[in-house]
Amino acid sequence: MPKSLEEIWEEFSLRLRQFISWQVRDESTTEDLLQEVFLKIHANLGNLKEENKLESWVYQITRNTISDHFRRQKPTVNLPEELEIEQNQEENEAIEKLALSIKAMILLLPQKYKEALILTEYQGLTHKQLADRLGISLTAAKSRVQRGREKLKEMLLACCHFELDKRGKVIDYWPNCTCCQQGACSPGK
Repeated sequence: MPKSLEEIWEEFSLRLRQFISWQVRDESTTEDLLQEVFLKIHANLGNLKEENKLESWVYQITRNTISDHFRRQKPTVNLPEELEIEQNQEENEAIEKLALSIKAMILLLPQKYKEALILTEYQGLTHKQLADRLGISLTAAKSRVQRGREKLKEMLLACCHFELDKRGKVIDYWPNCTCCQQGACSPGK
């Protein structure tokens, strides 16, 4: 029996939000694109021939929506806004700096974890697609991603102090070492 739009939302919305957020780096744009993705899913759900390909179909719609967003994006002029907007910009700058450190840290992971994280977190592959691409079992693929995330978390916690909002979102961070300040942490530093 085909899944309803509500079931698809429950299954995919959190992962799609993270996937979109990695690409666009703006919370309001992420939310807009997520809604656009689900409008497209709703409009085209009847066209899905094979339900076992639902996940890849949903991610393809998401990738296309992100691509469309960047194609139609035009330069905008920022107008002076209130203090709240300035605080959000400061938070975004902190997150952007942290993202650079995270990318540098991922590159320092052992090859199998680095590859797993890049393919899943940056390129949007599912665990199944990762397993197929690397020629390993689904369990091994999930394990590599999880261990890679754990190693990355250890590196981050060793190098940085984080300030979180009520929802657990990082709003600021302070490097505890010079390697973080340069955006190039390594394990054991």
